[in-house]
Amino acid sequence: MPRVKRSTKRNDRRKKILKRASGYFLTKSKLYQAAQEAVERGLKFAYTGRKQKKRQFRSLWIVRIGAAARINGMSYSTFINGLKHAGNGLDRKILSDIASNDPAGFAALALQAKAGLETAKSNRAAAKA
Repeated sequence: MPRVKRSTKRNDRRKKILKRASGYFLTKSKLYQAAQEAVERGLKFAYTGRKQKKRQFRSLWIVRIGAAARINGMSYSTFINGLKHAGNGLDRKILSDIASNDPAGFAALALQAKAGLETAKSNRAAAKA
């Protein structure tokens, strides 16, 4: 069996880590062990950051929808509830875009939500009777 030296594999792996660490401060960009720790830490933050980004965008959309709903005389929760009763399947991202770019369109959606609430109220009254 031939003798195998691992130097190329090892150097390749180390070069990859040091390339990822370029731009880091002092030894974190030059020494392998410090660079490896810094890169692993950075990757951990990047992973959690991708999850937090989704949360932050959803909360931004909700704030925008709530502000536009208040202008049309409704709270956020009644607006969303009315849209669900009206059978409107728009998600919060699209609703937020409509709220910020098309106030007339959002007003039409608010009327649709109010109509959906009225039909839901009449359906509940009919079910009780």
